[in-house]
Amino acid sequence: MGKLLWEPSEEIVRNANMTRFISFVNEKYGLKIDDYWKLYDWSVDKVADFWAAVWDFVDIKSSRRYDEVVDDLNKFPGAKWFDGAKLNFAENLLRYRDDSVAFIFRGETMVESQMTYRELYDKVARLARSLRQMGVKPGDRVCAYMPNMIETAIAMLAATSAGAVWSSCATDLGAPAALDRIGQIQPKVLFTASGYYYKGNTFKTLEKAAEVAKGIPSLERVVIVPYTDEQPDISDIPHSIYFDDFLSEEDNLEIDFEQLPFDHPVYIMFSSGTTGKPKCMVQGAGGVLINHLKELILHTDLKKDDIMLYMTSCSWMMWNWLISSLAVGSTIFLYDGYPFYPDVFAIWKLIRDYRITILGTSASYINILKGQNIKAGRLYDLSSLREISQTGSPLSEDGFEYVYREIKKDLHFNSISGGTDINGCFAAGSPTLPVYAGELQAPALGMKVAAYDEEGKPVVDQQGELVCELPSPSMPLYFWEDPDFEKYKNAYFTYFKDKNVWRHGDYIEIHSNTGGITFYGRSDAVLKPSGVRIGTAEIYNALESLEEVADSLAIGQQWKEDQRIILFVKLAPGYKLDEDLEVKIKKTLRNNASPRHVPALIVEAPDIPYTLNMKKVEIAVSNIINGRPVSNREALANPSLLDFYHKIVPELQRD
Repeated sequence: MGKLLWEPSEEIVRNANMTRFISFVNEKYGLKIDDYWKLYDWSVDKVADFWAAVWDFVDIKSSRRYDEVVDDLNKFPGAKWFDGAKLNFAENLLRYRDDSVAFIFRGETMVESQMTYRELYDKVARLARSLRQMGVKPGDRVCAYMPNMIETAIAMLAATSAGAVWSSCATDLGAPAALDRIGQIQPKVLFTASGYYYKGNTFKTLEKAAEVAKGIPSLERVVIVPYTDEQPDISDIPHSIYFDDFLSEEDNLEIDFEQLPFDHPVYIMFSSGTTGKPKCMVQGAGGVLINHLKELILHTDLKKDDIMLYMTSCSWMMWNWLISSLAVGSTIFLYDGYPFYPDVFAIWKLIRDYRITILGTSASYINILKGQNIKAGRLYDLSSLREISQTGSPLSEDGFEYVYREIKKDLHFNSISGGTDINGCFAAGSPTLPVYAGELQAPALGMKVAAYDEEGKPVVDQQGELVCELPSPSMPLYFWEDPDFEKYKNAYFTYFKDKNVWRHGDYIEIHSNTGGITFYGRSDAVLKPSGVRIGTAEIYNALESLEEVADSLAIGQQWKEDQRIILFVKLAPGYKLDEDLEVKIKKTLRNNASPRHVPALIVEAPDIPYTLNMKKVEIAVSNIINGRPVSNREALANPSLLDFYHKIVPELQRD
């Protein structure tokens, strides 16, 4: 069990949305649930009752109520949810039309703007009218190649109000990688921008946008936001028009929200693409909506007076998740750019100045702060901040403790984990539960999560594969161009041959004494020297105590009918990899982890590759080291770095 770091006060528990939901469930079903764990057990035992309660509690807006919650939980995949319901995704997000602030936008230090809910509705209405007038209809794809700005959200809402299917990727993605994603789904409309700001520099992207547009024959219109330029030259982009020129000139429009079945597609999300062309996962409007609102309202405890900043881009599912906050009426703070510009305190100054209440970030961001011993809580007024949500990759116990020691002692550290695949979480937090170092507080409501050993048996207090034993509404409807569900089933349902469960590909441990869950990284990157499974996060966590090591990457290399561990290290400035440091690294791993965690080789690397969503690229490097192809370098934040790993292969193959 990790160290107890925080317990909610009686006032926090009393005022939590989770507590209100428990009272709602008790009254609705005549129950006597009195804590999270009893609520969770009920949510996976009485699945239909649970999701029906969520529907009512979060106030799903529909023109027709459902006939039944779920047809058959044994159809996995394939269970049909809320059959008979008619609703519109965007209508649920645009239920407020008041003068409270919907969006605050910051493009680093260069651009700042705000928009009220009333202004947002008006802009969406005008854009939706234009899309309908050009022939956008339910099922058409509308895509974005955009920064994380207000216009991106407006475009999504306008498209989905008409029943179109939305997909997006950020402009920091290379044109080939963008084409590999949105080019597969034949969009009718593409939204893009003239550029973006990063580390104080301006990056022009219209040349990339032109390449993307010319590579998609299905496009009928390319709508361009003049972000970094007032009047950029768009003559080289086919079917192009400026955003403001495309907007309908009519005022006081009412949006004609297309009423559609619960499982009408709303999003096409993409896998990371580090091992091949990204898979296109089609997700239903109702499933995404009800799951997002469950997580935002119950697990995140989001309320109308909250201001939430989540460090994300529109390439990552956390963007989709964040935008659903509109349904609560809270304020979304959109930040586009480098979170350490103009200095390492940039985000903390925003929290102080804008009175931000919820910060969402990644483990890598926290680890950078920790590595530089940044004491933000001692330097800035963070009294408004009541929650930090962390995801993307596992955070060590030391990382948890750093947050409470140097950022704020009294806040809900809500570490969450799930995936793009479900547009949500398998494990999440609750404001009514304590926080233990290194542990996600609980499995998410309605998600029957377990850890399986290699024989497919549930285990606790030992590491295993994360599985979900029951369907949930936001699981993909299908994969694009996968009519026989072959790609879908192979992705999640064939690993355990005799079990009908979703195997997610994460390595976890469920703790019997707290109920919390520790994540150890992707199970397909799990190391197996001498057949013993080792989560890579165990190595990274042990190395965090070494000031000499700025970052690291552990890979399993097939070697003499076994596997050996190769550890790549990026050193902190002023250090070199000599014999003394190698001995220190190995001793640290032996003492803080186990002798099996000690690498056979330690190699200095110029940097560690990450995806655009700030996840370490273990699989791609593993493929390189083991002589397998890497087909999608553009999915990486620093793709040229892979050249180093290619060049070092001959040296690693010598005895």
